[in-house]
Amino acid sequence: MQVSTVPAAPRTDAPLTESLRPADSGLPLSDHTVGSLLREVAARRPDAPALESVPDDGGAPRRWTYAELLAEAESVAGGLRERVGLGARVALWAPNLPEWPIVAYAAALAGVTLVTLNPALRAGELTHALRTSEAEMLIHADAGRGYPMGEVVREVAPGLPGLRHIVPLAAWDALRGSAPLPSRQEVASVPAQIQFTSGTTGDPKAVLLSHRSVVNVARLTFEGLGVRDGATVVSPLPMFHTAGCVISCLGPLWSGGVFTLMERFDPKVLFEVLRRSPGAVLTSVPTVLTALNDVARAWDGEPARLSSVLTGAAPVRPQLITETEELFSTTVFNLYGQTELASVVTLTRPDDSAEDKTSTVGRPLPHVACKIVDPDTGRVQPLGVPGEICARGYQQLLAYYGDPEATARKVDADGWLHTGDLGSMDATGAVRIEGRLSDLIIRGGENIAPGPLESFLSTLPGVRDALVVGVPDDRWGEIVAAVVLPAADRPEGPDLDACVARCREQLSPHKIPARWYLAEGLPLTASGKIQKFRVRELIAEGVLRRLDAPAAQAA
Repeated sequence: MQVSTVPAAPRTDAPLTESLRPADSGLPLSDHTVGSLLREVAARRPDAPALESVPDDGGAPRRWTYAELLAEAESVAGGLRERVGLGARVALWAPNLPEWPIVAYAAALAGVTLVTLNPALRAGELTHALRTSEAEMLIHADAGRGYPMGEVVREVAPGLPGLRHIVPLAAWDALRGSAPLPSRQEVASVPAQIQFTSGTTGDPKAVLLSHRSVVNVARLTFEGLGVRDGATVVSPLPMFHTAGCVISCLGPLWSGGVFTLMERFDPKVLFEVLRRSPGAVLTSVPTVLTALNDVARAWDGEPARLSSVLTGAAPVRPQLITETEELFSTTVFNLYGQTELASVVTLTRPDDSAEDKTSTVGRPLPHVACKIVDPDTGRVQPLGVPGEICARGYQQLLAYYGDPEATARKVDADGWLHTGDLGSMDATGAVRIEGRLSDLIIRGGENIAPGPLESFLSTLPGVRDALVVGVPDDRWGEIVAAVVLPAADRPEGPDLDACVARCREQLSPHKIPARWYLAEGLPLTASGKIQKFRVRELIAEGVLRRLDAPAAQAA
């Protein structure tokens, strides 16, 4: 039997007295860059499988060994350095393709900063991203899901004089070159990536991340999970996001395993890939798990068995965790993070209780301090009392590129990064997510955190999932509105009288939704996060179907 390359991180025994967990520095950080880490693994396991890419139609994957992956990346790195200098910004605009991780490794070996771009960006959004990042070079796909990306590039390029080089992925051979590559020390002095925030609360910001942050977050996440040596990691997540290009892509390097990239998420294709990869690790978001579980429930053959499932990026219902564990004979690990922290801050662990795994997002990774503060005073909250989640550690952003004012708003004078998320902490340092600070509902002076309320509503009969937002009200200022997604066996929606009755039994009166809406789906960012501002807009526009009588809206 194969064993973990590194044991799971131990639990600290000393109980906390307030909602502040100091950084655990027991494990040293690695000084690898992304490129030097690839070189080390390729030297140790040259013939081991490193990368496979599953096409849209579920056809035969394309595969590379570690030696082949390194050789290809070094060739492209030479081509990059023939065009741009050390520290230049090189943008990649493409859907999930095997060339994506190759270009990412090439950028790291070349000592340039990779700018990762959402393939769904429209012309104005692409222009904003390229201008904000000051990209000197753009590598792009010609099309993605029918979207003419090449045409869009030709449309925006004339307005971007700083963009000196444009190369389509179709001209792959033109990307190759033989220019000398920089030393490891030179590369370490250059930021690894610019990642754009998901835009759940406003315009996306350009997050500058270091090699130290992305390499070690991937490492400490996999060590925390106790991922076995040589494990296959299957990812349907978008590569332009940190969950794809940091955790899913770099994590396997630390276990010498295989990164299986799904070129497009199709739950049936994903299920088949998992069936042929027993003991794999799946990286996911809740929307992926929900669709995958639908396929697994309908399957009457030998089930897929996974060693572990990693999920996050959006609130995860306890029922979804339990269901996934039963269907795949696995353990689901829940995480919390954001782009500004290289994607992972807290993580549940193998030795956590069932309650902790389903109701918390775990304890902070090593080398990151975490605290919960009163948003108004900045004081550390007592244990169990919600407040803003703040973190401080090696993995936080270097800056919002080109925006020092936004950086100063995000990171205070003591170096604490303010996440804008609401949470609480218990005596072990485990964090519970309560929602976004900007999503806090204030009804008649009473603060209502959406997170716990959404978790409760999702347990009601006939409800598959639930979302809570505040909507304007003349009397209360704001009132609670619930948007429910119907269970598969109740497409017409739940029995509203039964739902309200359960709410009256379990909730304080001011928390009971005053309005109820039915939705088939929710607006999501490309990384799977719900756009609550858009939900509020849909309510205001009258798009969502009301379940309750209009006369009940002031109840």
